[in-house]
Amino acid sequence: MAQLSDDCFAFGGPMLSVDEAVGIIATRVKAVSETEAVSLIEADGRILARDVSAPLSLPPFTNSAVDGYAVGSRELPRDRERAFPVGGRVQAGASAKAGLPGHAVRIFTGAPMPDGTDTVFMQEDVRVDDAGRVILPPGLKAGANVRPAGEDIPLGHLALTSGQRLRPQDVALAAAFGLTRLDVVRRLRVAVFSTGDELASPGTVRMAAQLFDSNRFMLMAMLRRLGCEVSDLGILRDEPVSLAGALKEAAGRHDLILTTGGVSTGEEDHVKAGVESAGSLVLWRMAIKPGRPVAMGIIDGTPFIGLPGNPVASFVTFVHVVRPTVLALSGAKPAPLIPMPVRATFKYKKKSGRREYVRVTLRRRADATLEAIKFPREGAGLLSSLVETDGLVELGESIVKVEPGDSVGFLGYASLL
Repeated sequence: MAQLSDDCFAFGGPMLSVDEAVGIIATRVKAVSETEAVSLIEADGRILARDVSAPLSLPPFTNSAVDGYAVGSRELPRDRERAFPVGGRVQAGASAKAGLPGHAVRIFTGAPMPDGTDTVFMQEDVRVDDAGRVILPPGLKAGANVRPAGEDIPLGHLALTSGQRLRPQDVALAAAFGLTRLDVVRRLRVAVFSTGDELASPGTVRMAAQLFDSNRFMLMAMLRRLGCEVSDLGILRDEPVSLAGALKEAAGRHDLILTTGGVSTGEEDHVKAGVESAGSLVLWRMAIKPGRPVAMGIIDGTPFIGLPGNPVASFVTFVHVVRPTVLALSGAKPAPLIPMPVRATFKYKKKSGRREYVRVTLRRRADATLEAIKFPREGAGLLSSLVETDGLVELGESIVKVEPGDSVGFLGYASLL
């Protein structure tokens, strides 16, 4: 388990900016040390634990990039076309014999270049005469249409680095090296609770004054997309003693505890007292909307994060607090979110010094540029605003208003995990 000090998240300021929060997480969270070897088919999305240097060159031998005819550059036609007898034929996967002087070799894409040849004419650019000779035109440069050995990756090159989150193309590269397994950081074990007497789990009886719990399922799905092993620990009721006991018990079996709801300062928000009873708490107020109340602390060395109860606030603060925490605990390289510029179609005013996120749908204009259409309602409790939009427009701390036609930064939902 990741064991953190009680003051890991300590911060003296009145309210954290998003960048300050991410910076504290990135520098103070200690990664888990356990690793495991997994097959390539299981490696996608995992965090690589050890560097991979190329055990062979890619490609491992010089080969033809096209179907055509191979010749030596010394014999290339200079000023006029020239006829060559065809002396041999090489298919992909076959061994190549040395080319004969004054002859062309019929060759196919991916086939090894015969000794003595270094240039390939595309079959579309030549013709064959009645005597079976190939007529090659002048003007082709030496080395054309050939893939040299090591052109892609040379032997010994650092090809994959520890801490990177493996993608399908990374898995393909490992396979191209002939590897069958990769060393990765073991999956993080994350406990997820919802809190509040006002919640009922789907599949149970819902009282008239209750809502079905949705946040817990959203957060578990987001954690699984980040490669975590998730424990669904249900709903914690508004009772500080039992809440503290459940948190402490979860700390012994998990790398991270995540809750939603009950982190404000109202007298019925019991998470703060429960965490302080079980461990230590730094109650963060982040300069972010939707969001702001985010509880972070340590319970028996295990980090704890409490997110707001409103689903949109929970979603947004997950992206900016839980996501970087999971990456840091996994030993992953920081992965900053990079907004894509789009054109706003809406007016918007905000406070200086706070980062805000506006739910939008994208639309392509006639000139092929993209524009962002704001969801018509503002509430942080509107799940429909997450379902019916494409992503978030990020408005930085220095922005105080947006006018139609302004360039704004867009973060698509797919890019947030």
